[in-house]
Amino acid sequence: MSRPPHLCTCGKIIPHGTRCACKIASTRARNKRHDRTRPTASQRGYTYEWRKASKAFLAIYNRCAWPGCGKPSELVDHVVPHKGDKELFWDRSNWQPLCKTCHDRHKQKQDRSQ
Repeated sequence: MSRPPHLCTCGKIIPHGTRCACKIASTRARNKRHDRTRPTASQRGYTYEWRKASKAFLAIYNRCAWPGCGKPSELVDHVVPHKGDKELFWDRSNWQPLCKTCHDRHKQKQDRSQ
């Protein structure tokens, strides 16, 4: 059984499970504004040294640490967001291996709620 379409705030009727073009454009514009003020990855500490250390970490911890996942890990996540704190950034006890899906979906949602 399919769910009924919904009415977007712009007045268009949108099929269930899809986003209106106006909402997609709005999200892209908001993200662009945010990215203009955000420091680059290397300015945030993600340098060659980080890439080398995270690759070595993932060679040892090769499975996603998110509960119930267990897929191959693809990136190193900071359990407690470092927010520029270099000591916390390099503290390996604050690192966890995650797959991209868990990082982008679950972990980011968790970080936004804190």
